[in-house]
Amino acid sequence: MQARSGDFDLPGVTPSRQKRSRETTLALLRAGADMLQRRSLTELSIEALCAEVGATVGAFYSRFESKEAYFNVLMELAARDGQSTLSRPAQSERLANADLAELCDLLVRGMIGWARRHEGVLRAALQHDDTRPDKWSPFKGLARASVAHATPLLLRAMGKGRKAAKTRSIAFGYQVVLGTLVNAILNDPGPLSLREREMESRLSGCLLLLLEAEMKATPSVASVRNSGNRRK
Repeated sequence: MQARSGDFDLPGVTPSRQKRSRETTLALLRAGADMLQRRSLTELSIEALCAEVGATVGAFYSRFESKEAYFNVLMELAARDGQSTLSRPAQSERLANADLAELCDLLVRGMIGWARRHEGVLRAALQHDDTRPDKWSPFKGLARASVAHATPLLLRAMGKGRKAAKTRSIAFGYQVVLGTLVNAILNDPGPLSLREREMESRLSGCLLLLLEAEMKATPSVASVRNSGNRRK
């Protein structure tokens, strides 16, 4: 987790002006994100968390209203990191000058990199999605923002014409990529895990093939797809 002491102006966090207190808050958040890599949110005890950083349970509750408020902060920090990645100027300049293959590679690598940084928090949010659907809401919003950010870049690389069909293919391509990442985070069914480098090349290649297929589609094929969508 790449949080900084200035990031903690969040609901559920008691603000502090003292540097040492902010550092303790940061240590608690980093330790929790790391511990969630190996255990569920239910298994994460406040006592074990505090022992990990040498803080008291009282120190934890003087900073966070509850365990749920603490986890909400972890999710918010993960979502903010995702938004920051999307708006990074150097990355945006590189994306603007890339061809379709490089674009797919850069975009997918960015998504996987973010998922790796916050794997434990994402898994915990997914595991609680059935009982608390709002736990996944910040990440659903981030997924929509990612598609919105990528669409004009990919459309440029895909060339002119059939904008609606290409836009739908981009959205579906992202659905495939994100669905694969969610499954890897939650279930790790194999053959590739989230941590394997091959995951990046396989998923970026999958996105590229989907978009290239749309570029090659004839008007008659496109009309069949659209009529199928209308029947549904």
